[in-house]
Amino acid sequence: MKIITSKDKEEISKLKSRGNQNFDLAIDRVMPIIRNVKIKGDKALFDYTEKFDNVQLNKHTIKLTKEEIKRAYNLVSPKTIRAIKSSVKNIARYSKLQFPRAWQKKISKGITLGQILRPIDSVGCYVPSGNFPLVSTLLMTVVTAKTAGVKKVIVCTPQRENNSAIYVAADISGVDELFKVGGSQAIAAMAYGTESVPRVRKIVGPGNIFVTAAKKLVYGDVDIDFIAGPTEVIIYSEKGNKRFISADMLAQAEHDRLAMAMFITPNKVLAEEVRVEITSQLKSLKTSLTAIESLRNFGAIIIVEKITDAANLINEFAPEHLEIFDNEKQLLRIVNNAGAIFLGEYSPEAAGDYASGPNHVLPTRGFASSRAGLSVLDFIKMPSIQKLSKEGLGHLKETIIALAEVEGLEAHKRSVEIRV
Repeated sequence: MKIITSKDKEEISKLKSRGNQNFDLAIDRVMPIIRNVKIKGDKALFDYTEKFDNVQLNKHTIKLTKEEIKRAYNLVSPKTIRAIKSSVKNIARYSKLQFPRAWQKKISKGITLGQILRPIDSVGCYVPSGNFPLVSTLLMTVVTAKTAGVKKVIVCTPQRENNSAIYVAADISGVDELFKVGGSQAIAAMAYGTESVPRVRKIVGPGNIFVTAAKKLVYGDVDIDFIAGPTEVIIYSEKGNKRFISADMLAQAEHDRLAMAMFITPNKVLAEEVRVEITSQLKSLKTSLTAIESLRNFGAIIIVEKITDAANLINEFAPEHLEIFDNEKQLLRIVNNAGAIFLGEYSPEAAGDYASGPNHVLPTRGFASSRAGLSVLDFIKMPSIQKLSKEGLGHLKETIIALAEVEGLEAHKRSVEIRV
């Protein structure tokens, strides 16, 4: 794993380019799939599932049944069930704390303004199930939507032999319907509806490049959360525990060969210790092949001269996850861009992935510079309220008429004049 300095602009640029996925090929491949599912419904959905996943589905087998849920409970350990219930409780508790408030206020004589809260009617949650059954992703998306008050929450996830824990999690978290279908065809089904899969108002959740391309293509016909790419973490420490830092970098790198794990420090000795420690921990890691490739291509230890240099790098990368082991008060004042922030050496990213409560569906590829992660706000609408008396409208008359005249909208002007 390479050690570089913050002045090495060429290497920094290479690391940043990891996020610039070329969607052209994926979009070209996905576009006809979206079109066919939109037109042909279930037939196209089933055909593509057999072609890409080697799974035969029909209208009777696509949806998870109560009998399948019962069987899943028998295949999942009590320890896992307890963990799922604990995670559900913590996610719901945090989501409730995020709730905005409805309000109305008289701002001047004759003018009352406000906002009300209304949940989205229906949401589709995509849950990947490739190398690993991502139970936590189901919980993060479904529980947050349910806490927001969404009436109908469905899940699409590819059918796999190891999906029992996902099925149990779906039952515990209150999923209304789960469909055993994945890929871009599942996104199209949720966006436009088929004979088996209902159309939803919004689609959330991560996926591979084809799922991401599909979300990008259907946006506008249906709302989405955001376009996300491979996962990423930046860790900052001046004098932290080398074993903790190395373990957290490997926890990120084992996700995906395209995952990015970076350690920023002003401490050259610690930088070398972490590099050696990573090599040592890799020897006993079952997912080492993925982690090694990720660290080789998109991992780095970066030496900075001062803490402001570290903050500048963090803001430039806008990482999905940011771990700050020390100097947290100083860094928090100057860091603007991060999807989720973990403070102190006993706050590993894994805590956020599974148990602490904040959502782990987060922006990547620099989009943390413009938005935060998934939250109840993604599932709530906040319509504004305005109530004006004749006197209140009279106070605004000159402003409205003047602006309507500038824009040339005569009927707008008359709609006020006719009242006052």
